[in-house]
Amino acid sequence: MPDNGQSGTFDIVIVAQAGRLTYEAVLLAASLRHAAPGFAGRLIVAEPRPGPLWPEDPRMTDETALAALRRLDAEIVPFENQHFGASYPQGNKVEALAALPEGRPFVFLDTDTLILGDIASVLFDFNRPSASMARENTWPEPPLYGPGYGGIWRALYDRFDIPFEPTLDLAEPDEHWRRYLYFNAGWFFHRDPRVFSGEMIRVMTAIRDDPLPELASQAIYPWLDQIALPLVIAKLGGGRPGPELAGLDGDVTCHWRALPLLYAKAPDSVLSLLSEVTRPNWVKKALKGHPPFRRMIFQNRGDKVRALFDQTRLPPSEKPIRNRIKREGLWMR
Repeated sequence: MPDNGQSGTFDIVIVAQAGRLTYEAVLLAASLRHAAPGFAGRLIVAEPRPGPLWPEDPRMTDETALAALRRLDAEIVPFENQHFGASYPQGNKVEALAALPEGRPFVFLDTDTLILGDIASVLFDFNRPSASMARENTWPEPPLYGPGYGGIWRALYDRFDIPFEPTLDLAEPDEHWRRYLYFNAGWFFHRDPRVFSGEMIRVMTAIRDDPLPELASQAIYPWLDQIALPLVIAKLGGGRPGPELAGLDGDVTCHWRALPLLYAKAPDSVLSLLSEVTRPNWVKKALKGHPPFRRMIFQNRGDKVRALFDQTRLPPSEKPIRNRIKREGLWMR
């Protein structure tokens, strides 16, 4: 890897376990091999091991899906849950990184992601971590009498001895949520998975176990990873993604989150790629093990969702889209 940490060979890391994530992992892997056949890094599917933090065995069980992952050259890597587990499965993404090789650059992706193009062409600077800006104003929710956004975020940065002012977007007004560093955890990257995991676990467990007074009125779950993420990225010398990363959440990746939303919002080119990726019989057979995939992709319910919306005039927020789909009885995940 070059000394500046910029794109060379890197690993793509996802987390999968029994249930929906198994099938999302197959779809992501199939899209990677279709859209980026020359990708030279490893595709790592991190899988939690059974243990005291899981009341049931979390490992993948669908043999057809597992065979598809192997055919797609996915490497299944087990990991132990020491801090989160079933009580907060979003913590899997940071605990999984601790099981990966030290010092090897990685890009973490949520399983509900489609690869649309050559991800190796993205100019990652692994010494300057960043994460997805495809987020809404979900956290914090400042109480009427304070503290405001600035007071809440400043208290967190001060708690972990991280400079606060350099993280501000001064183009946004004081107390506007976009002024403060906030990410979606659907993708992020760094030069060392163990370093990143260690910092995330340190911050997340401290917020969970010893919350600040400024957070007394705030919901910690399910936002804990997204609360910690800007702190850790700033601590490790990163920040908001620059234009060189525009392909993520753009023409290289699509974080779809729920298939009905993909059919409602995605450009025609993305749905065309989805159709191509899922056409091979062995991929189709694996994905049909998940009823929402079977109904939405292969029994044309996705087309019914698509017909509900004018993609050139979508509502500015997601809530009315979800509500319309649910009213029509077409929501599934």
